[in-house]
Amino acid sequence: MITLAHHLILGSILFALSVIGIFMNRKNLIVLLMAIELMLLAVNLNFIAFSHYLGNLAGQVFVFFILTVAAAESAIGLAILVVLFRNLKTVEVERLDSLKG
Repeated sequence: MITLAHHLILGSILFALSVIGIFMNRKNLIVLLMAIELMLLAVNLNFIAFSHYLGNLAGQVFVFFILTVAAAESAIGLAILVVLFRNLKTVEVERLDSLKG
């Protein structure tokens, strides 16, 4: 039987992996975006686990809205990334200094 603790442990492992991914790789913008999405999915897993075990649908509805915003954020982020790659021929964060004001 899978308990709430199992879901929370899995969510915390995913969250920790995404934090490690952000701190270990600060060069590639695509990997940074994937780590942020993994972080959002870990939080969503916790929301769904609490919603299921408490018998309340509010957490699942909240996850639906989070996924909608995350999809829009990913689409806009990837569009910006494509434009930057076309102009600079790289996706390394250190080379994106042309965005400074």
